[in-house]
Amino acid sequence: MRFDNLPDWLSWQETLHPSAIELGLGRVAGVWARLAAGWPAPPVITIAGTNGKGSCAAMLEAIYAAAGYRTACYTSPHLLRYNERIRIDGAEVGDADLCAAFARVDAARGETSLTYFEFGTLAALDLFARARPDVAILEVGLGGRLDAVNIIDPDVALVTTIGWDHMAWLGDSLEAIAAEKAGILRAGRPAVIGHRDPARSITERAEALGSPLALLGREFDWERGAAGWRWLAPDGRRLRLPLPGMRGAYQLDNAAAVLMVTERLRARLPVPASALRLGLRRARVAGRFQVVPGDPVWLLDVAHNAPAAEVLADNLAAFPCAGRLHAVLGVMRDKDAAAIARPVAPRVASWHLGQAPGERALPAEALRACLIQAGIGPPLTACPTLEAALASAAAAAAPGDAILVFGSFTTVAAALRRLGDPSVLVPPDDRRVGLTAKPVSGGYTSRPR
Repeated sequence: MRFDNLPDWLSWQETLHPSAIELGLGRVAGVWARLAAGWPAPPVITIAGTNGKGSCAAMLEAIYAAAGYRTACYTSPHLLRYNERIRIDGAEVGDADLCAAFARVDAARGETSLTYFEFGTLAALDLFARARPDVAILEVGLGGRLDAVNIIDPDVALVTTIGWDHMAWLGDSLEAIAAEKAGILRAGRPAVIGHRDPARSITERAEALGSPLALLGREFDWERGAAGWRWLAPDGRRLRLPLPGMRGAYQLDNAAAVLMVTERLRARLPVPASALRLGLRRARVAGRFQVVPGDPVWLLDVAHNAPAAEVLADNLAAFPCAGRLHAVLGVMRDKDAAAIARPVAPRVASWHLGQAPGERALPAEALRACLIQAGIGPPLTACPTLEAALASAAAAAAPGDAILVFGSFTTVAAALRRLGDPSVLVPPDDRRVGLTAKPVSGGYTSRPR
């Protein structure tokens, strides 16, 4: 074994390939062919989209676990521990098992160079092959068509929302971006689209492949009920359900799509209504409008693109705050910082800007200049680190105030470390979090995360 501990393996993987991102399946598929002799081929659900992937993966994982199935789930990125990315039966894979999987990937690759993400994807698949789960849930890292996850043929493809993000790799139009996401569809296998009025490139690909297509708002939908919501099935059934455990009206779009996925797999993996209800209530994902109570209350959200920031603004509008809102913002260089900040700016009393570690992070002074140019602020406080920005916001907050932390996964991770208990996920009070909204129709205006 090349290394005997996880940090050394991960540090080495970051330097193995000449570029951090190189889309394409040739190298990773070749290594997988040498590694995957025992792949058991459980039902596979692959999830692509701009926002909403992590929430959908968590709901599916919780639902199938509640139904008694063994689950395997691969998501990215992580917040605090790399182990968060790979879960078997709901539990993070341990360091020793990860190191052993990395060693097997290293042996199988020979002279083939792999990116950090490709190496981790192969390790996850190797671990899943050995665990032999009843269902595997795979979240695409970037795009879909050329993402390493796409070396596995899904039994059901789920595409969440499509929005402006990663244009340097995916294209400069929503149609082009959607076409990349639609690359996870397979001939003759069902596809579920969890947003309304999707791009033509998705529907055209489904037609060309003969993929049975289920669209939110067409084959299935949801409606509010007196004490929860109802899922509207393709056959006209109306299933009464409790509100999801994750906050935000947009989670009903996610939940409706997830239930459509379980419907498509019902012949192989039947799920009783009781497991649907329990799974939806149990599902949690850190950093998705996560509320950490206290005085001030902390609101943590990984929103890192304009569509996600607009959803965050909707959630803030529904969240009660007696005092002022202080924002901690940190973003990556390749993101549109002004577009991320602008939707929430009218509610923010003070901004505290920080820079995450690493070359990808935008320096706080550059972030400040960007916001000023966009007419956002003042007051704008630029801090050398995210930790300093969090301390600055905490010092500015008075009793009854709230502190919003957003802009990237690393920004939220810094807040979780400061707060000391990253496992805190507070069950929602459904009357306070904006779950009385009706379905949103048209274009790309319904944007779950």
